[in-house]
Amino acid sequence: MAKQRFLESYQTQAVPKLIEQFKYTNSHQVPKFNKVVVNRGLGEASQNAKALESSITEISVITGQKPVVTRARKAIAGFKLREGMPVGVMVTLRRERMYAFLDRLINFSLPRIRDFRGISAKSFDGRGNYTLGVREQLIFPEISYDSIDQIRGMDISIITTANTDEEGRALLAAMGMPFRK
Repeated sequence: MAKQRFLESYQTQAVPKLIEQFKYTNSHQVPKFNKVVVNRGLGEASQNAKALESSITEISVITGQKPVVTRARKAIAGFKLREGMPVGVMVTLRRERMYAFLDRLINFSLPRIRDFRGISAKSFDGRGNYTLGVREQLIFPEISYDSIDQIRGMDISIITTANTDEEGRALLAAMGMPFRK
């Protein structure tokens, strides 16, 4: 349901708006959403296996897809880290799950942030992709306060087919992303 609503608003509202704004000659030139990557770094996961387990369940509840455990590539003695130790979890969302997640993020989760005044429009990478840092997982309605053991943040990267930051910003703004004025 959420996927259809988000995709329908993209096709009926965002595409005509972007065609008019950037003077595209073909509807295939309009930027689209490629994927969404949700990443959580867990420095304490190498010593605390419970933190890794709880992060896996939280991310899978939020995204609807089981995350992959990321492991250290190199040993770093200063951090007491050996090669192959778990250092985080990440999940890549595409198609239906991506649209459903973006719909919930933009319309339900971001407005639940305390003292929310909008998100920064400066977090683009130069190629139209946007990365957003979330400080706590409680903004998602799927997570109950009683079920968490510790407040942890996550990074959400929205990868688009836009060529410039201006096109990516216009795409996200047309979909209702609440950018700060």
